[in-house]
Amino acid sequence: MDPDDDAHTDLRVAIDDALGQKPGVEQVVTVRLPTTYGEFLAVGYLDRRSGIEQVALVHGDVVGEPVLTRVHSECLTGDVFASTHCECGDQLSAALRAIVAEGRGILVYLQGHEGRGIGLLAKLRAMKLQEGGLDTVEANIALGLPVDARDYGVAAEMLQDLGVRSVRLLSNNPRKREALLRYGIAVTEQVPLLMTPRAENIRYLRAKRERLDHDLPHLDGIPGLS
Repeated sequence: MDPDDDAHTDLRVAIDDALGQKPGVEQVVTVRLPTTYGEFLAVGYLDRRSGIEQVALVHGDVVGEPVLTRVHSECLTGDVFASTHCECGDQLSAALRAIVAEGRGILVYLQGHEGRGIGLLAKLRAMKLQEGGLDTVEANIALGLPVDARDYGVAAEMLQDLGVRSVRLLSNNPRKREALLRYGIAVTEQVPLLMTPRAENIRYLRAKRERLDHDLPHLDGIPGLS
């Protein structure tokens, strides 16, 4: 991070303290967002600590009983370019469809999470190392980077601002569930979000299961993808 960014963050925190405001997320704008999946409200937030802009897509009335929720880490290559190196784009689409089918739900889209928090260029370098035979964990380590640098405090604050205290979490990652619990969001159920593996991502998915504890039982016994 640029030292100037740290200085700006410290200044924002000092101003918030002086004004008696708690540093955290600020809801900036809410606007109707029609999509091919259905209609959402896009709720835009500013993380006052980092300056990163975040968004939650809200469908239906989400206040009350545990709401179906996807906390999705940004993935430019998967979400935008439909890369088959990962399953991120497929999971994003499946989560939005599931939320609309449910009639209510939230998708929190977290910027700053590219490559499990290492950034876009570092992720591309890690992908290049994976072409040479390293798995996704080994590649990050070889670059001298964290295996997973993501933090979910901002997601929890956004959910709390939206009146959500408990969720049915669309995720295969138990560490994400544990993180939300630490930040005060109850997780009543972890709802699997299993995508059909491809030849291009089977090694990546198996590394996520074996090295990062993801619950991916559908990977066993897949013919032609060993």
